[in-house]
Amino acid sequence: MKEIVEGKLIIIGGAEDKQGSKEILKEVCQSINKEKDLLVIATIATENPKEAGENYTKVFHELGVENISILNVKDREESHSEENINMLKKAALVFFTGGDQLRITSILGGTPLHEELKNSYIRGCIYVGTSAGASVMSSTMIVKGKDEESPKKCTLKMAPGLGLIDGVIIDQHFAQRGRIGRLLVGVAENPGTLGIGIDEDTAIIVDNKGVFNVLGSGAVYVIDGYNISYSNVSEQYQEELLSIFDVKMHVLKEGNGFNLLTRRPLEEEGYSNENS
Repeated sequence: MKEIVEGKLIIIGGAEDKQGSKEILKEVCQSINKEKDLLVIATIATENPKEAGENYTKVFHELGVENISILNVKDREESHSEENINMLKKAALVFFTGGDQLRITSILGGTPLHEELKNSYIRGCIYVGTSAGASVMSSTMIVKGKDEESPKKCTLKMAPGLGLIDGVIIDQHFAQRGRIGRLLVGVAENPGTLGIGIDEDTAIIVDNKGVFNVLGSGAVYVIDGYNISYSNVSEQYQEELLSIFDVKMHVLKEGNGFNLLTRRPLEEEGYSNENS
C-alpha cells in the first residue's frame, strides 16, 4: 500500500441508484464545483458507449453539473489523441462506467492517455468507477472468476489495473453475484493484499490519507490475509477446493470506515465527512 493514497477515489460496486435519491451519484457531483468544473464520463469499458454516455449525462445534468464531456476511446490509437489527452488535463472528475475492465486496461495501458490519467490524479483530479470501472482502479484487478461457488485453487484470472490505488483487490456486485469465494482465492494468492468486495448501490470514498468511508444501501467486505497461517494454493490440482486458515474479514455498512494503512475498521462514531 502506498504510504499516502495520491488523491480521492469513489469506487462503486455497480448498479448505483439512478432513479431515486441517487445518494452515491449526488456524492460524486458534490465532490466538484458543479457550475465551473468539468466532469468527464469515460465509456471505454462498455460496448454501448453512446447509450452509457447519454444515460449518465442526463443524470449528472439533473444533479446540477453543467460541464460534461464524454471520453470514448475505441482503440489504442485514440489513446494517443491530443484531444483526449487535453480532455483529461481539463477534468476535475473522471467517471468510468461499467462494462469490461480488460477493455479499459488493454486500450489505455502504457499509452500517453494512461500517463496523463496518472498525472491528473496526482494533480488532484477525482477518479470514480462503477462495476468494471471499480475493479480497474487497483494495481491488480480481477478479470474473471466463478460466481456463487466454493473457492477453488487457481480459478481466478487477474491482470494489471490502472494503478490508482495499491495493495488492494476490488470486486463488485459482490453479494448479489456470490463473489466471496473468488475474492478469497485472490487474497490466498496475494496474502499481503486486502480484498475489498463492494455490494451494488454501495461505494467506498477513499481519501488521500488512505482512509475510506462507506456510502450506500449495501455492505463492503474487507478480507485481510496478512496473518494467514496455511493455504493449499498452488498450480497443482487446480480444481481442488481452496483451504485457508486464519483469514480475517470485516463487514462494513454506511457510516463505517476503514484505514487501509493500519488495516483497521473505524466504528460508526468515528465517521466524518472530512474523510470523504
